[in-house]
Amino acid sequence: MTYKGTGLDIKKVNRAQNSIGRIISSSHSFLNHGRVLSGFGHYAGLIEVDGKIFALHTDGVGTKLIVSQMMDRFDTVGIDCVAMNVNDIICVGAIPTGFVDYIAVKVPDSTLLRNIATGLVKGAKDANVPIVGGETAVIPDLLADHNHARTFDLVGMAFGIVRTKNKLTMGNKIKEADAIIGIGSSGLHSNGYTLARKVLLSRYSITDFMSDANQTIGEMMLTPTRIYVRPVIKLIEKVNIPLHGLLHVTGGSFTKFSRLNSTVNYRLDNLPIPLDIFKIIQKEGHIQTREMYRTFNMGIGFCVVLPQSAVDDAIDIIEKHGMPCTCVGHVVGHGSGEVQIRIRGRNLTL
Repeated sequence: MTYKGTGLDIKKVNRAQNSIGRIISSSHSFLNHGRVLSGFGHYAGLIEVDGKIFALHTDGVGTKLIVSQMMDRFDTVGIDCVAMNVNDIICVGAIPTGFVDYIAVKVPDSTLLRNIATGLVKGAKDANVPIVGGETAVIPDLLADHNHARTFDLVGMAFGIVRTKNKLTMGNKIKEADAIIGIGSSGLHSNGYTLARKVLLSRYSITDFMSDANQTIGEMMLTPTRIYVRPVIKLIEKVNIPLHGLLHVTGGSFTKFSRLNSTVNYRLDNLPIPLDIFKIIQKEGHIQTREMYRTFNMGIGFCVVLPQSAVDDAIDIIEKHGMPCTCVGHVVGHGSGEVQIRIRGRNLTL
């Protein structure tokens, strides 16, 4: 089974996104005060006003919400919503400073909204970011085709500040022999759910336990996305740790390295053993290893690219925040953004 086979062709998605990017880039000249430093194509858009650099990003939880509805549990997806935004904001060296949300519901269910808000606040607390507003839309006609009474969509937008220009981390400083630190994920996070649901929920119930896991399928799939803000901000603030690239492993997984810098290649030869959820998906879906590492985070949710000399100090900071991490690879030579992984003695190009 492949991601493309579920109806999601990543190449087509990228082409569509690029066409949108070309259209919206024409709006960059509309700013009368300040200037756009970076628009479509990176993890966050950047605007400079009066010498200050502001970062903006928006994202949602995606089809993980379907699992939430099936479980009739809504107190964790707010964490995912915050995570998917703040984890991208920090990738440019910005500190998340504000957050707003958009909740679209079929019916104005106070219990549903209260549970979603509870998760949003949990995520905001973990990210040290205030929720300063939002919008709740009741749109039964738009959601009429969905049978579940508690059908909803959840999207957020984060705002961040880059304290000084030398803290901007855009990937242009990445060079040969740089080390790549991988920080552990909590599970699927909020990507690849179209394929994950296709594989798991066509074979199992959300209440089924797997033999090697202490959680049900539903619980494993609903595990909230890990928020990396606290350790990464510490890295950003450290003068003796030069950060060359920051990668949030989301849709497209490790192929996203080319987003940081496509003039070098990346070799990941020390990736950890995948978490149980990924092993189950690969086995039950008969999915090729290359497809798994192009679709899912496989146990690494965030990567830090930096000089080899700074690895030990960086790992020490990350581990002090209770997150597992290790050096998973390095940057190799000049190239085109190609990512090569070594798994069980085999080299695979993503």
